Amino acid sequence: MSFTVAIVGRPNVGKSTLFNRLVGRRLALVAEEPGVTRDRREGEARLYDLEFTAVDTAGLEEADDESLEARMSAQTERAVAETDLALFLIDARAGVTALDRHFANWLRKGPTAVVLVANKCESRAGEAGRLDAFSLGLGEAIPISAEHGEGLSDLHEAIKSHLAALPDMDDEEPGASDGEAEERVLQLAIVGRPNVGKSTLVNRLVGEERVLTGPEAGITRDAIAVQWSYEGRRIRLIDTAGLRRKAKAVKKLEKLSVADTRRAIDFAQVVVLLVEAEAAMEKQDLTIARQVMNEGRALLVAINKWDTCEDREGALKRLRDRLERSFSQGRGIPVVPISALTGQNLERLLRAVFTAYDVWNQRVATSELNRWLAGMIQRHPPPAPAGRRIKLRYMTQAKTRPPTFVLFCSKPKDLPDSYLRYLENALREDFGLPGTPIRITLRKGENPYAG
Repeated sequence: MSFTVAIVGRPNVGKSTLFNRLVGRRLALVAEEPGVTRDRREGEARLYDLEFTAVDTAGLEEADDESLEARMSAQTERAVAETDLALFLIDARAGVTALDRHFANWLRKGPTAVVLVANKCESRAGEAGRLDAFSLGLGEAIPISAEHGEGLSDLHEAIKSHLAALPDMDDEEPGASDGEAEERVLQLAIVGRPNVGKSTLVNRLVGEERVLTGPEAGITRDAIAVQWSYEGRRIRLIDTAGLRRKAKAVKKLEKLSVADTRRAIDFAQVVVLLVEAEAAMEKQDLTIARQVMNEGRALLVAINKWDTCEDREGALKRLRDRLERSFSQGRGIPVVPISALTGQNLERLLRAVFTAYDVWNQRVATSELNRWLAGMIQRHPPPAPAGRRIKLRYMTQAKTRPPTFVLFCSKPKDLPDSYLRYLENALREDFGLPGTPIRITLRKGENPYAG
């Protein structure tokens, strides 16, 4: 049975700590300051024999205007409305607060089943608060310690008792193994500097206000994954926090956000670097692009706010010149001008994403590769240090994702980087490998496949 459990409560009661405990890894950012979580974050959770989708939410706060807090609460309310069960957390050591009572009343009026959970019950200090929670009208509070993993067996029984009322919603395709299902999902990360429109782009793509947006810079803190489908293609779309220069990322929470974004890049397959039309490919943009390519991910650049750009031809030229001049791997990287706000060119962007993914998976036949290598040597022979020319004997593609080649030669240590760049650039151009990193590994020896 497939079901969803949302973890809700006021700020700083331990929701993200419990979420991380249930999914078995530190997916959600955790810090001592309140209000760290702002968006809904989903993860595959396991609690003994129960497997379900857990949803971490922003702290519930009273707000009825257009403030950031109000938009965060709206995200949480939407999560509760779409879930099968809500775990309502209170801080047992702090006792029941007026805010707890306010949101307990709201949860009681809704259709979603609620389990009351008293967190931070690892000592007797939380017992009075747990008993006081009876006054919330949601039954007996389950005592747990999310930080120390205590009380999870009682939580398991409480969740299991609600399953009988849930419909069977097993949505896996018949005959599809977990590995096959995972393979079909394209991992797509949206990265860039703060406030360039990453969250707006994600919302426009999925067609709903799935992640928080607003005029405030740096709203997104976690890397938020959204399961989505486009024309039958399953996509795991990842919104990320803005990447600043290291010198500016001084606060602990900001450092955690940056680390989370870098992890998202590590696990992505294709990365869209979002830049602004009027300030495209600044130094930090180039730094991000290098990081993506160094991690071996397919890269394309999307120029946002194209609808407000006055000198479009000049903006495109400046960006391409900057890429090729300042970034050795930047030749041929796809560049797509878009407007996340209006949806301009988003279909074109997605076609470029699918093409980049295919290129990232491309394989070149060994016979074709060695005919190409012979031509490259004839056109520009390798150097001859100390009067003895380096012999390039054989080349084969070892793997894809990204395309990785092994070159057998007589003196691997003496072959200069400039010659490897010559081969890499030619591989990219001759075999149609734009926007994807290329790896060339040198080995010493004869042709390993010669008879």
